[in-house]
Amino acid sequence: MCSGCAAGLERARSLAPPLRLDACSALLHYGSARGLVTSLKNGGRRDLVGWLAAEMAVLLEPGPGAVVTWAPTGVQRVRARGFDQAELLARAVARRCDLPCHRLLRRVPGPPQVGRSGAQRRTGPAFRTRRECPRDVIVIDDVLTTGATVTAAARALREGGAKRVTAVVAARSCGPGRP
Repeated sequence: MCSGCAAGLERARSLAPPLRLDACSALLHYGSARGLVTSLKNGGRRDLVGWLAAEMAVLLEPGPGAVVTWAPTGVQRVRARGFDQAELLARAVARRCDLPCHRLLRRVPGPPQVGRSGAQRRTGPAFRTRRECPRDVIVIDDVLTTGATVTAAARALREGGAKRVTAVVAARSCGPGRP
């Protein structure tokens, strides 16, 4: 990522965290970062992960014993892309912060969030924990639109034993009519 391109990206404003999260931070406003995010997700631009992870890591305020995880992408999307962009980001952020990164969640089969209305997005996706969760978990994802994905992840993590759940996303889109 060149400095000129990075300078043209609008930083996300702070908002109250979605339900079930203790805190949530977003790096960029999706309106300015759409090309960047879609280049990573659908264009195979894994080279963007390093820059995004470095910038996202600055937003973290990990507690003692914090563990990084991610909101897993659907199996069909992973097969089509050849990777899970949220996992790539989570592992890179964890490395930058010298934190452990573990696959704590599995996605329950269901429709993808892309192209769904806000009301439809709020009903899914669903996650289950793969093991007992640590006390403090940081969830990484690429885009926050309605907050449904990170809320579902937080719900599953808390059911698995997490006491504090925070999220950091690469970009935030508030949708029509919201800042």
